[in-house]
Amino acid sequence: MLKILRRGADHPETVTLRAGWTPPADTLWLDLIAPGREEELAVEAALSVELPTREEMAAIEPSSRLFQAAGATFMTATLLSRRDDDSRVPTPVTFVLAKGVLVTIRYDAIKAFDLFADRAKALGVATGSSCLFGLLDAVMERLADLLERADTEVQRVSAAIFGKPKAGQFEVLLTELARAQSLTSLTRASLVGLARLFAFAALAREIADDHDCLAHLHALQHDGQSLTEHADAQSGQVSFLLDAALGLINIEQNGIIKFFSVAAVILMPPTLVASVYGMNFHHMPELELAYGYPMALGLMLISAVLPVIWFKRRGWF
Repeated sequence: MLKILRRGADHPETVTLRAGWTPPADTLWLDLIAPGREEELAVEAALSVELPTREEMAAIEPSSRLFQAAGATFMTATLLSRRDDDSRVPTPVTFVLAKGVLVTIRYDAIKAFDLFADRAKALGVATGSSCLFGLLDAVMERLADLLERADTEVQRVSAAIFGKPKAGQFEVLLTELARAQSLTSLTRASLVGLARLFAFAALAREIADDHDCLAHLHALQHDGQSLTEHADAQSGQVSFLLDAALGLINIEQNGIIKFFSVAAVILMPPTLVASVYGMNFHHMPELELAYGYPMALGLMLISAVLPVIWFKRRGWF
């Protein structure tokens, strides 16, 4: 599918490509969404550039993601797409600046693109490079929102962990921590790729010759660095909370083991007394005593109380 944003338009419009198609003169942005081969060939013919395939977009080598050819600048970054279960998955997106037009190639829905499309007219975009920066602004805004969302989740889990939850709640808390860490890691990986894109974008002729674009690019680089540092700090906090949760689980397990160990020690002496007087020997003098039964009970009680007193004095119980 191909969407076109024209100068002064409220929203991008969907276009059906035909043989010999050329973009209108006032075209600013061509958005290729999961394009078929016919659509790719039509755009390539119209702009005299060769667009990267999906396999080339997924390559991790900088030479395959950031390059210039035929007067066009190709930049590929890994952004985050939302699944139906509200999780995020990385997806490559290519930005191409060619003949004053921005071309984007993507194979998944990305919220930042919808945000930019809704406010493109209000932003007053007039060139392909301004469309690029409008999109990158929206991307950075969405990544910041994701980090804030993960941070909120981490703070809530932190309060729950140090609120001494019940043993059965730790499994849920650890799962939520893992989810927050996954989102933070994916966001940081996307920011790292965008940092490389920002550095390479300055080589594009449309940007290098425009002081306003360079200033905007430097602002994006600063924002990206700040968000990356925030993601690093958040990952460290998640690691600390994970260690704290595991430590509290160990303390709780040790308390349970300690209780059963103390109970076993307390019951051992009475068990020994009961075992002695439960033996079936004929000559046992205490068996013929009138006070033999209360004496045995007293011995069992004393032998149980003495370990308790000992443990309390030692601070073990």
